[in-house]
Amino acid sequence: MLDGGSAGGSIAAMTNTQDYQSRIGETRHSDWFTVDQARVNGFADITLDHQFIHVDPERAKAETPFGGPIAHGFLTLSMLSHFAAQCMPAFPDKAIGINYGFDKVRFLSPVPVGARIRGKFTLASADQRKPGQIQLAHDVEVEIENAPAPALAARWLSLVVTG
Repeated sequence: MLDGGSAGGSIAAMTNTQDYQSRIGETRHSDWFTVDQARVNGFADITLDHQFIHVDPERAKAETPFGGPIAHGFLTLSMLSHFAAQCMPAFPDKAIGINYGFDKVRFLSPVPVGARIRGKFTLASADQRKPGQIQLAHDVEVEIENAPAPALAARWLSLVVTG
């Protein structure tokens, strides 16, 4: 298992399909990140999702089984981009990474406001689609510190497109 470093770390770029295929099964972890109420409120403002379970701590504590406010599931999912940037290998020069979508996203556990989360990425496959395009599939989880189950699990698809 590999643990990636912080953003801007020295994880070597992979340059071809074989480089990626040689890493299938490797797991990388991002740094821990605290989900605070200000971030949850900001996400609510951007997405126009102001459901009280996210933005009203008093009511969430009194009226939900969560004991307080929880992060939006989509906020948790959107953090994958940040987490990947911290621990995934750099793309080769003149290459770009394109989000291709997800297979099977599941929200497994709520993320309480104030909890720390991190990304866990396991390379599942790397296939050349056509010259200059490598499709990657990562099995991803967002872990909640000291929780028995992850916040979410998914298969994340992306394309590496080279010049």
